[in-house]
Amino acid sequence: MRAPFQILAIPYKIVDGQPLFCVLHRADHDQWQFIAGGGEDDETPIRAAKREIFEEGGVTVTDLLPLDSICSIPVEIFPKRREYGWREDLYVVPEYAFAFACDDLVLSHEHTECVWLSYSEAREKLHWDSNKTALYELHSRLILS
Repeated sequence: MRAPFQILAIPYKIVDGQPLFCVLHRADHDQWQFIAGGGEDDETPIRAAKREIFEEGGVTVTDLLPLDSICSIPVEIFPKRREYGWREDLYVVPEYAFAFACDDLVLSHEHTECVWLSYSEAREKLHWDSNKTALYELHSRLILS
């Protein structure tokens, strides 16, 4: 059963002292985003993030950075919400953001390609505002630490 929340996970690496962020192109829509997905059964957001990172990026994460960025996503984005058993009076679900350091990804069938970009390049390419907000937070944390 799909839990009523979404996760977002940002892959990043530091090259020559500068952060780079991996942006993925979806296979089913012409849009760029970070790793995203929903919780299953009684998973916590952090457990769901680790699973989605492995499923979509082929990376086993042990050190996951929770971000403060949280957004609300309209349930209309989820066409199978009735199949998920979500309440009829549920109008939005929270999206919890995380980040993880890695050198490369192994893409699943959900994505056609990925690119490593600077902050400004990644921000320009991203489709969803929630991805841009979480990217801003992560970039700020990385350059100020």
